Formats: sequence, C-alpha cells, structure tokens
Amino acid sequence: MLKRPSIMAALSLLALSFNGLAAETPTPAPPAVNAEAYLLVDYFSGETLAEKEADRKVEPASITKVMTAFVIFKELEAGNLSLQDMVTVSDHAWRKSMGTSRMFLEPRTQVPVEQMLMGMIVQSGNDASIALAEHVAGSEETFAEVMNAYAEKLGMTGTHFTNSTGLPNPEHYTTARDLVRLASAMIREFPDYYRWYSQPEYTYNGITQPNRNRLLRLEEGADGIKTGWTESAGYCLLASVARDDRRLISVVLDSPSERTRTAASKALMSYGMRFFETHRLYAAGEEVTRVRVWKGDSESVALSTRDDLYVTVARGRYDDLSAVMNVQSPLMAPLPGDVAVGELQVSLDDESLITRPLYPSVPVPEGSIWQRLSDTVLLWFE
Repeated sequence: MLKRPSIMAALSLLALSFNGLAAETPTPAPPAVNAEAYLLVDYFSGETLAEKEADRKVEPASITKVMTAFVIFKELEAGNLSLQDMVTVSDHAWRKSMGTSRMFLEPRTQVPVEQMLMGMIVQSGNDASIALAEHVAGSEETFAEVMNAYAEKLGMTGTHFTNSTGLPNPEHYTTARDLVRLASAMIREFPDYYRWYSQPEYTYNGITQPNRNRLLRLEEGADGIKTGWTESAGYCLLASVARDDRRLISVVLDSPSERTRTAASKALMSYGMRFFETHRLYAAGEEVTRVRVWKGDSESVALSTRDDLYVTVARGRYDDLSAVMNVQSPLMAPLPGDVAVGELQVSLDDESLITRPLYPSVPVPEGSIWQRLSDTVLLWFE
C-alpha cells in the first residue's frame, strides 16, 4: 500500500500510440473448441484471451516432457551437465518405454545428452526422458521431486508430477493455466534451447520420426511446443505462435483426436491474432514520469517500471486506454532504487487492466544540511 497517494496524474497514452491504427473491430466470443479444457494467453502481456476449465486438474500426458526438459536445461545452465555428457540407457528405461513413443534407444548403450534431448523433444521418446531423469537424479522418482520443486517456483499450484514421461498415474496432474506458465518460462529463460521445439523431424538409430505437432506445418509462426496423448488424457497440445511482434501460447487438453486438437489450437491462435492487439507501453527502466524529491541531493527523479510493460486490448481500442499514476507525496530523500514509491494503473472503459509499481530510476541520497533546511521551509508552503 502506498502511504500517501495524493498525486493523481493522468498520463497521455496517445503519445505512445501508433498513428493510423485501424478502427475498432467487434470482438466475438471465442471459437467453439472440442476439448475438455483450454487456454489462450498473450505471452508478453499475460492477458487471457480465451479459456475453459483452465484450472481443472487434468492429465498432461507427454506435455510433461516440457518440464523434464526445463529441469535438464536448468542443469545445463548451472554447469552440472553438458550437452556432450554420455548417458547410459538403463534396462529400466528401455523396458518401460516399450509399446509407447520412443526414440529407439538400445539398452546399456551410451548416448550424448544433446541427442537424448532431441529424441525427447522432437520424437517424444519416453526412453530418452527416463534415461535423462536417471542420469540427473539417480532415479525417475527423485527426478520427479525436482520437477515438483521447479513447478512450485514457477507458481504451478495445480500441478504434481510423479514421472518424467507423462505416463498415467493418479497423482500425476496439472492444469491448462499451469502449462501456459511453464511454456512462458521455457521461452523466456531458454530461448536457444526452445528453438529445438520447432524442428520438423529427427533421425536417430537410422529411424526418422516427424514432430507430432502438426501446427508447425499449418500455422504461420508456429514454433512449438509439445503434443501429448494417452487413452485417459486424450489428445493434448501445448502450442506457441510468434508473428507480427506478438506471441500467443495456447493449450488444448483432452481433445478427441489428433485432428481436433490441431484444429482447436489453430482456431484459438487465429482468434487471438485477428481480434486482439498487444503493445509495449514502456520498456524496463524507461522514464514514465519525473517527480519532485524533497531534501535530496537532486530535486527530481525519473520513475520507471522494472520490467517491460505490455497491454493487450481488443483490436482498435488502444487509443481508448487511459492511465493514472499514484505517487507518495511528499517524496522525501533518501530514496533507494529498489523500493517502489508509486504505481501506474492502466484502464480501459474505467476497468483496470494493469497495475505496476514505479521505482526511482536511480537512488537519491539525502542532500546537504542546507538543502534539507531549505526544503523544510519550502514544504511549509506546499
């Protein structure tokens, strides 16, 4: 809570807008999607554009492997693992993957981490997933504990993993909202590795398998992410489309067929791209406004947001946005740079869309004795 939000300064977003924006486009209801649960979110703003049962706990099937890869990428980032490390394929990993999707690893052979990752990401190899889990954590059960720890850090409150593959287990579940959260983290934290999700096929052991994500071939800008299927989970697809300086993430869960999960994902992406627009209002650290500082070695300081500030609105409504800034008053030095002194609220039709804290762009130390005495007198007249 801000102590004294007495300054109410209207900010002109028109100054930030683009000239010649199209007229407002009527926004229809989301398309009818043949799935038990789905979610469509703008990656940059985090705005939900369409949803159904997004917080319902469901089986993720092989979409689980996105978290498996996330853990492996974290290990690579920490230097605990390298892409060239050799992984031994255990008899357990080979046997457990029989009759399921696999990259056809041979038991008791050694395969580089990078090849196993490609087999898991592109071919959805359960044998690779288990072998990687055992290599990193000693057992798949222990690896699942690591997966759950990262899920908690990411705020995936409706998720619990028991294995690295997504094979059915009553205690293995997630939600559409949690999967979008995971996808966003994957894209944000590991952009170099994320590119592997758009690879159309992969060959290992003389066997070429296509990426099962048909959206890669049907939707412009589609670059991931992961399909899933079991008899109990139905057909699932976690997808991302990036084009025209935008990125949308969708997830479709428990759809009746491979064709319908692809059609559902395509319909959601088309809806989001056609009827909504996303703009960056401020870059991280960019001056939002400049305010008076009392008793400091500087008379004013710029205020900014910590992160890029994006907004998603119905197409043609950007010019209708308004913003209000609330800042502590009087603003007294010393001001550390890491403590918020105000907030920026962006609204549309009197409905608040975004609220973000505002921070001093630089710390403001306490001024000299003369500056403090002078400002004390001036404050009497404020």
